[in-house]
Amino acid sequence: MALERALSVIKENGTVIVITGLPQVSNAVSECAKLAERDKERVVIIGEPVAKNTAPAIACALAYSLAAGQNRTMLVLTADHIIEPLENFKADAALAAAAAAEGKLAVFGITPGRAETGYGYIETAGPGAAPPGAGAGGVLPVAAFREKPDLPTAQEFAVSGRHFWNSGMFAFDANFMLGEFSRHAADVLRPFEALKKPPGGAYAQVQGVKVLSWPGLETAYQNTKSISFDYAIAEKCAQTAMVRGSFNWVDIGNWEDYARLRADAALRANAAGGVEVFTAAAADCYVDSDIPVALAGVDDLIVVIRSGKNGEPAAALVTRKGQTQNVRDVVEAIKKSGRADLL
Repeated sequence: MALERALSVIKENGTVIVITGLPQVSNAVSECAKLAERDKERVVIIGEPVAKNTAPAIACALAYSLAAGQNRTMLVLTADHIIEPLENFKADAALAAAAAAEGKLAVFGITPGRAETGYGYIETAGPGAAPPGAGAGGVLPVAAFREKPDLPTAQEFAVSGRHFWNSGMFAFDANFMLGEFSRHAADVLRPFEALKKPPGGAYAQVQGVKVLSWPGLETAYQNTKSISFDYAIAEKCAQTAMVRGSFNWVDIGNWEDYARLRADAALRANAAGGVEVFTAAAADCYVDSDIPVALAGVDDLIVVIRSGKNGEPAAALVTRKGQTQNVRDVVEAIKKSGRADLL
């Protein structure tokens, strides 16, 4: 779906750059292989040798675009969003492109549908209503970026009319962003600037899709800094505008979002797939397991179990709905314990 969004807005000579972890390259190839031949020709996949957060990923794409002589407007999308209808997104992307052409960093803000503590927020300088003639979503000046709030603050943000969820999508002119990185995060960009234009032999054709093995990329990632694009650039950029999204947006960023998306299946999800779920005095729970599960006297739980059938370590996650943002802290604890294999 992210590929379809990207292809719907780029020009005929545009390129879709897919940045993903090396273990996910084969999955990315499988998705890209489903595209029409003309669209596959416009895609290049770059595998990150190590995850270093979003700023290095965007710096990598920026460096590739500039090295390839593609000094143009860039649109940053993520692959864990559900966005519809597509026509609304295209109209908003056009507004973002216009803002980028004026020398601004365009960010996409989502009107809050609830008091959400799991998202960062964009505070606008004016009311949330679209200015006259602003188009589908409207463009508003950005006053500040706000960290993920506590619940009372999130409740205030949800009704203020000036605060929007930060979708994590951006648009900018490539040369403008080169200057922003040089000013605010030179240590992130510098290792990628050392990379030369990839030679023709660095591209492999896999199922009709170009996969780049960029000489020097591993060294660049070793030498760059791990930091998010928001912290490195967006929060420091003085020329920022927000496109108020007119589309429906769902971020599948945690198990609760995923469970909410599949609410129609709820406890029946595994039963339909052949895995039994038994309940007694249990309500509003979501189970994702490859072995039978019994729930008794509990509610609002998310239960994820992998039995190790595929040769991977057996592991289980149990969390209460409303607390799934804490999973990231558990992940860090697992990493520190030396059991990253469980992830």
